[in-house]
Amino acid sequence: MKSDQQLQELMNQIKTQFDIKIEKYYETSLVDKDQQNYVLLKTETSKKLLVWGQEADAQFKGESVQLKIGDVDYDVKLCPLTHENSLIMRKVFPWTGPKTVGLQTSFGAGDRIGVATPGHIRALKQYNIVPVIAQQSIREMNRTVRTSEEVMDDVTWAVFQEGYKDGFGSDADHLKTEQDIQNTFAAGFTGFTVDPSDHINNEADTLTSDDLEKAYLGVFDSPESAQEFLKKYANNEVTVKGNDRSLTLFIPEEEVKRLAVKYMTAIKHTINCYNLLKSLHGDKEFDFEMSVDETETPTTVAAHYIVANELAKAEVQCTSLAPRFIGEFQKAIDYIGDVDTFRQQLIDHVTISQHFGGYKISIHSGSDKYSIFPIVGEETKGVFHEKTAGTSYLEALRIVSRHDTKLFREIAVFAREKFEKERFSYHVTTDMKKVPTVDQLTDAQLESMLNEDDARQVLHITFGGTLTEKDANGNYIFRNRILDVLHKQEEEHYNVLETLFIKHIEAFGVTKK
Repeated sequence: MKSDQQLQELMNQIKTQFDIKIEKYYETSLVDKDQQNYVLLKTETSKKLLVWGQEADAQFKGESVQLKIGDVDYDVKLCPLTHENSLIMRKVFPWTGPKTVGLQTSFGAGDRIGVATPGHIRALKQYNIVPVIAQQSIREMNRTVRTSEEVMDDVTWAVFQEGYKDGFGSDADHLKTEQDIQNTFAAGFTGFTVDPSDHINNEADTLTSDDLEKAYLGVFDSPESAQEFLKKYANNEVTVKGNDRSLTLFIPEEEVKRLAVKYMTAIKHTINCYNLLKSLHGDKEFDFEMSVDETETPTTVAAHYIVANELAKAEVQCTSLAPRFIGEFQKAIDYIGDVDTFRQQLIDHVTISQHFGGYKISIHSGSDKYSIFPIVGEETKGVFHEKTAGTSYLEALRIVSRHDTKLFREIAVFAREKFEKERFSYHVTTDMKKVPTVDQLTDAQLESMLNEDDARQVLHITFGGTLTEKDANGNYIFRNRILDVLHKQEEEHYNVLETLFIKHIEAFGVTKK
């Protein structure tokens, strides 16, 4: 079926046969393959996959009818966007499933609600950068009550909706346990970020000499291996060779011991996680990142070198590594710190990366860090991975502020009540005196809260409670109402996301296709 007239006739008959209100079909999703036709429909309340042909595809599960269009009889099937149908979709159209990204410049766009991905795609597809659009941390999944399968399925349907066939990556982010790895692998993720922060000993920096010695011996299997570690790293001049510059490292013995106490258990955990992934994947490739950004102090050059060297010795192939940078990467606002100092530290991290083969430097909590984006683009020469998540959630609230002021006011009051409890999970310097109460604002002024740093953080950090709070009858108080607004204002939602992400991407200096 090729003509618009025939397709419109089919839509009219489907409305009658299935007694549904079709608002539109997504032209970008229209595909014909092996004498079958596929398109995504938007109804008044949800989305459906429409499959038709002279013999409709038997794989997809849905309601079937026989319809005549012109002189041709068609098998027509209307399918819900279930997990089962998502698995079939990724099999029939492999481009709706993720791939490995490797060392290509990449941008991670997390979607906490599950409906933002089309906006991400519309921005990212214009540039020479690989979208990582199936990205969610275990913490975010827990807080939003979403599963790995749901995250992957939502992205699959979004990719199909947009007809995006150029490939995208996935990131099972901040994995802490082997069970996390098992679950996300089973869901089809191709990229895995191990967060060993539970195994990092931040007290190592302040231990007394006696306690340091005991702790140092405790992180090794034997006194001999502890001595061998000192021989390898302590009081030796090491030249770290990058592509354009070199570093000379000299690490005193006490510093080596403190770094070992701080990181060695985390390094061993990371190696174990990598080996588990190797066993799960067999000969198949996967992207792997180690994240050490959630420490109390910045990752020193010496720490990065030792971590990278130990991983290399264990034959861990890192796609990327996320250091803890100097300065503050607070949620939803720009970088806080001296950008010149950040630049120099980044140059050192890039040099170490290049010395060990050139894995990407990963920027966590990267939303809205416009002051450092140009530096990252320049100094890494595009060998970076950027991660965002919360900024997309705030753009969803922006749409709510424009179209359902009552709902936005309720969310803002709830966020204010919950903020003091939720802030302990994050490092933020939010000044509540600068956050207006909604009764001080007219409806037209509500959106201004999303343009002010302190108010942005209050709304951002309380996303988990906002999306999961239920009433006495077990019904979501905010979640479904937010989704309803976004469904009705879909194109506006996509447009604000596209604009925001183009601003991010261009700040890095990434070129257009």
